[in-house]
Amino acid sequence: DAQSQKFLTNGIMKKKKYEEEEYHPGHTSFGMSVFNLSNAIMGSGILGLSFAMANTGIILFVILLLGVAILSLYSVHLLLVTAKEGGSLIYEKLGERAFGWPGKMAAFGSITLQNIGAMSSYLFIVKYELPEVIRAFLRLEENSGEWYLNGNYAVVLVSIGIILPLSLLKNLGYLGYTSGFSLSCMVFFLGVVRFLFIYCECLIAALHAICDPGAQNAVQFTPHPDDHQDMCTPKYFVFNSQTAYTLPILAFAFVCHPEVLPIYSELKDRSRRKMQTVSNLSILAMLVMYLLSALFGYLTFYDHVEAELLHTFTKVYKFDTMLLLVRLAVLTAVTLTVPIVLFPYKYIIFLLLSTYYFKYFILFKIIF
Repeated sequence: DAQSQKFLTNGIMKKKKYEEEEYHPGHTSFGMSVFNLSNAIMGSGILGLSFAMANTGIILFVILLLGVAILSLYSVHLLLVTAKEGGSLIYEKLGERAFGWPGKMAAFGSITLQNIGAMSSYLFIVKYELPEVIRAFLRLEENSGEWYLNGNYAVVLVSIGIILPLSLLKNLGYLGYTSGFSLSCMVFFLGVVRFLFIYCECLIAALHAICDPGAQNAVQFTPHPDDHQDMCTPKYFVFNSQTAYTLPILAFAFVCHPEVLPIYSELKDRSRRKMQTVSNLSILAMLVMYLLSALFGYLTFYDHVEAELLHTFTKVYKFDTMLLLVRLAVLTAVTLTVPIVLFPYKYIIFLLLSTYYFKYFILFKIIF
């Protein structure tokens, strides 16, 4: 009876464990899962890491970035443990089993808010960078007012023509190819930043001349040796009025948690240990890329680096072919990241339809 059972267990009742519901085998390979999670981690924040290093210092920046990476790894571990104990790979079901209906709504709301913020930052880059790329390609000094130079039209066309078709793919395995291409674009961005790093002195002089109203052009500007040495001296610990603005950039550098369980559910021969390895490799790869891009960008412009690294380069190279390719690569990478961010919403739609409109849910799942 219940009293005997309580006595035999020394008064401690065992926790109820859930079996995984609606099990379906994954079809995404290990490599494609790494590409997808790395693409989910890599966001528009990579363009602001040089600004963050300039306002925190090299050593403090590395400490903060390593701390965020370690916390992200641990939080992914907690997510995988929770999924195993809760017996589900859908956040809303885990929230419902933990706290009932309020937990389900809380999970839905938090994922929605986080992904809306991420998508807004990506589409913001598309809105302002794509018209500038087109203008630079056409070598137009000013915006002529044509419809294809309007950022609002650019966002709509990119969303309907590229993002929507990729978001409707049946599983994440197909997005592994686009994620790999997106990562290759960011590797190209990193390579160009590294290449331009060797011209540190010329870029600082040119940038200072452009920002100085008294200078006519970059070629005529010759900085004083003492000023030049001060401008080209790296700082290791920095605390100023801009340091607080760098903390959100670093805090959200490795945010990929809404995509962890969807990628886990699509992983072939999935296991918690295998998914943890996927997370470790993805976060480690992005950590290396973040450190290198921030370091090379900072050592190119030092204190003159702006919040958006590409804007700093455009002050020196207006119609340079290399910079045009870099901006196009960043736009491509950002655009191909949005479908990964949107993918968790498919599970939310499935859950809502299965709860309220079962027949429509079956039809929707067959189609997609």
